[in-house]
Amino acid sequence: MKKLKNEKEMVKKAIAEGVKYGEDRGVVEFEPTDSADDKLLYIYRLLVHDEMIQPIPEDQVSQKSIKHKLAIWASKL
Repeated sequence: MKKLKNEKEMVKKAIAEGVKYGEDRGVVEFEPTDSADDKLLYIYRLLVHDEMIQPIPEDQVSQKSIKHKLAIWASKL
C-alpha cells in the first residue's frame, strides 16, 4: 500500500467528514471521549455498510489499513 503524500491531513478530514456523515444520518452520536481509532473503525464500517467504499478483506483489517482507506476516501471529497 502506497502512502499518500498528505495522509495525516486526509485522516483528520476523514474523521471530521465521517463524524458529520454518521450524525447527519442519525445512526451514531460520538462523544468527546471517543478515541480516534474507535471513530475510524466505526466510520469505516458505516461507509462499507452504505457501500460508499469497498471493504478491506477481513484478514487484512488493521488501524493502518483503515486509516489509509479513509484517507483515500477523504481525498476524493
